Amino acid sequence: MTIGISLLRNAALGAVALGLLASAAAAQTEVRISWYNDGNEGEVLRDLLDRFEAQNSDIKVIVDTVAYKAILESLPVQLAAGEGPDMARVTDLGGLAQHYLDLSPYLSDTAYWEENFGPFLNWLRLPEDSGSIPGFMTQLTVTGPFANKTLFDQAGVALPGDSATWDDWAVAANQVAKKLDIPIPIAMDRSGHRFAGPAISMGAKMFSAEGEPAVVDDGLKSMAELIVNWHNDGTMAKELWGSVSGTTYLGANEDFANANVVLYMSGSWQISQFANTIGDAFDWWAVPNPCGPAACTGMPGGAALVALKTTEQPEAVAKVMEYLSSTEVLNEFYGRTLFVPGHIGLSKSGVDFDTDNPLAKHALETFAGGVANLSPVAFDLQGYVYNRVMFNAIISRLGQAIVGEMTLDEAYGRIEKDIEQEIAERKRGG
Repeated sequence: MTIGISLLRNAALGAVALGLLASAAAAQTEVRISWYNDGNEGEVLRDLLDRFEAQNSDIKVIVDTVAYKAILESLPVQLAAGEGPDMARVTDLGGLAQHYLDLSPYLSDTAYWEENFGPFLNWLRLPEDSGSIPGFMTQLTVTGPFANKTLFDQAGVALPGDSATWDDWAVAANQVAKKLDIPIPIAMDRSGHRFAGPAISMGAKMFSAEGEPAVVDDGLKSMAELIVNWHNDGTMAKELWGSVSGTTYLGANEDFANANVVLYMSGSWQISQFANTIGDAFDWWAVPNPCGPAACTGMPGGAALVALKTTEQPEAVAKVMEYLSSTEVLNEFYGRTLFVPGHIGLSKSGVDFDTDNPLAKHALETFAGGVANLSPVAFDLQGYVYNRVMFNAIISRLGQAIVGEMTLDEAYGRIEKDIEQEIAERKRGG
């Protein structure tokens, strides 16, 4: 009889315990991050969030890893329909600003955010907004080229110097490719953002004196003509830009990693990936941005983790964001991912980058040093709320000129018309 009572009591206690566990699970707040990867940052993020969840058992953070193309093309459609995740990692910083949640009412220390992210917060704000805090930079990026230095050494061709022009690099890259039978002398990501730095170096001003888009000028035409000519004479491969159409992004990182490219125009976000995929198989050497008559500039930019108005859990989102944006956590994130810091304090104090790879260290130094050479036009373009419209128009029409669907003169006219129409529609709320 005593045994029966004991069993009943234990069963009852077990039921209570299960009920408490179920209640705790039901009380747990779930938030989602839409995230893409260039290298190992998703793995690092998950590790950091696991620690956060261990300290905050009431919040569960789900990371939905998607292709970068989905961030560029699918996420804006979701947000326009009033749907989407709680947070997202984005690169169209100002273009999606209308969808960002202002975290200010939920943060414990807004002064910390202004002090450490202030210069970049304007990239995330609408033109009339001077005070919201939508998120923080997961990385600051600078566009620029990587050379396969091993191929240059094998071909006996010297790397062009720091003040070399795009023409100088084209000559040198073609010499290397011809001597060693390398299929692609120069590759550039199929991206308006990637094209913009070289165009500004050639003299493109991008804006009128009144601050309105004025993309087609002699500087832009000079770079566009170079790109088209390079595709026609084999300096660049039509199989890359010509394999997709419209505004579709296409990177050449795999071709470079497979030693099929002599000079690759991309940017600092590739460092972590190349450290892992290439390692020391060959010397992937970051080089300064080639010069034009106006500048020797790349484009600043980066990726930001932003809170979105679609969230129904702003307090939980703010708690996650405060944790991830803290100096200690960001120092580890930047150090393990080999990202240029988008945090003023860490830029001054320095980040302890977790690499013994001299190529990665050299690349980080090269890109960080290139920040001082960035043109004011490049900063203005990166901060412009409709810059994605400009980038898309350029890459779409230039792509058509490359594959022979239209002449360059026709492309120039369509670029201007596309930008005018798209901005007008966006301003109408379309």
